[in-house]
Amino acid sequence: MALSMLAQESGSVTSEQIEHLHRRFKQLSQDQLTIRKENFDSIPDLEFNPIRGKIVHAFFDKRNLRQESDGLAEEINFEDFLTIMSYFRPIEMNMDEEQLDRFRKEKLKFLFHMYDSDHDGKITLQEYRNVVEELLSGNPHLEKESARSIADGAMMEAASICVGQMGPDQVYEGITFEDFLKMWQGIDIETKMHVRFLNVDTIAHCY
Repeated sequence: MALSMLAQESGSVTSEQIEHLHRRFKQLSQDQLTIRKENFDSIPDLEFNPIRGKIVHAFFDKRNLRQESDGLAEEINFEDFLTIMSYFRPIEMNMDEEQLDRFRKEKLKFLFHMYDSDHDGKITLQEYRNVVEELLSGNPHLEKESARSIADGAMMEAASICVGQMGPDQVYEGITFEDFLKMWQGIDIETKMHVRFLNVDTIAHCY
């Protein structure tokens, strides 16, 4: 598909931005029509990112590619690449309340998928522990048990926010997307989720 047509379909993304992303795509793919996971090895900053695997995984997650099937794609083309990059678009001044709400939910859904590694629609305690342990793995002064305690405490807080007072025999099975929205209420996800992919040196972070 021509870049001008992609610009029209992408709405707020300009032709210049798409051309810039296309150059980035070609660099990553080494002038091939698709990108595979190993192509991300050429991004130096990702090597030291504690959640490198989850970031790369997110680019091939069919849920993020808005495909009806589940699982991971073996490779992505430029249109898929644009779809993923659209989650990192900055907020626009002319958005109305409905557009802002949809924009925010799309970003949070992308983030939710990074936690929900088994694709069952819930972030379990073990999945949450895994993410926290990965995020804190670069801290040599923090033991694994301490990271686990942080994750457990955060999960208890999530349960109190989403369920309220739980009975002694009640088990919180995990964070649903609706719970996730409640947890992020009042937090400015628009400024905390961004990407430095446009600069040909790195993918930047999502946190």
